[in-house]
Amino acid sequence: MALPKGKISKARKHSRRANWKLTLPGIGKCPQCGQMKLSHRVCKNCGYYNGVQVVVNKDEEKNA
Repeated sequence: MALPKGKISKARKHSRRANWKLTLPGIGKCPQCGQMKLSHRVCKNCGYYNGVQVVVNKDEEKNA
């Protein structure tokens, strides 16, 4: 069975494990309002997902 030749220091171990946070989540423009939103999520600004209004905003409830 293979064994490591030497001890891995805490700094080397922790820096290797810290790289998962470097990647950014998928962010794109909402086709309805143009605001930036997370991919595959409902837009927080307009409430649309995949061309269908899923969430009604509080501002729109007051106007209706």
